[in-house]
Amino acid sequence: MFGRKSQSTPVAETQVAAKPSGKGRPTPTRKEAEAARKARLKTPRTRKEQAAAARLARAESSQKMREAMKTGDDRYLPARDRGPVKRFVRDYVDSRFTIAEVVLPVLIVAMIFGYVGSTRLAVIGELVVLLMIVLVVINLVVLLVGMRRQIRARFSEKDVRGTTYYAVMRAMQVRFLRMPKPQVKIGTELPKTYR
Repeated sequence: MFGRKSQSTPVAETQVAAKPSGKGRPTPTRKEAEAARKARLKTPRTRKEQAAAARLARAESSQKMREAMKTGDDRYLPARDRGPVKRFVRDYVDSRFTIAEVVLPVLIVAMIFGYVGSTRLAVIGELVVLLMIVLVVINLVVLLVGMRRQIRARFSEKDVRGTTYYAVMRAMQVRFLRMPKPQVKIGTELPKTYR
C-alpha cells in the first residue's frame, strides 16, 4: 500500500470521436434569414389563402398578356398569336387597307336607309350591302394570295398552316379593335426576316 508502485502498462491513448464541426453550410446573413422568414410567412396555409394566391397569380398573368397584346411581345401572347409566321401575318394584314374595315359603318348607313321608309333608299341600301360583300370577298382573295406567296418566300412550307383563317379574321376586324394591336402603319414596307 505505501510501498513502491508497480510499473503500469502504458495506457493506450483513447481516440476521442471527433464531432463534426459546423452544420454543413454557412450561416445565413441577417438579410437572407429575414427574407426566408418572410417567404415562409407568405406561403398560403389555408384553402382560402391558396385560392387568393392563385387568383393573384392569374391576375398578374392576365395583366402581362394584356400588355403583350398592346406591345406585341411574343413571350406573353396566347399560343394562337405566337411565332414569327403569325407576327408576319399580322404585320402583312395591318400594312394594307382592307375594304372589310369599312363594312361596319357602311352596313349601319344601309340599315338606316332601310328604316327611313322610302323604298328607293331601301333598295339603294340593299345594293350597297351586296356590292360591299362582293368587294370584301375580292379584296380578301387578293390579300390572301399575296400573303401566301410572301410566306412561302420567307418561311418553310409547313409554316403556312392556319395562316389563312388567321389573316381573314384579322382583316375582317376594324383596325383599332384588332388584338394584338397593329405594330405597323398602312403602307409600311415589311422587313425581309422575322424571328
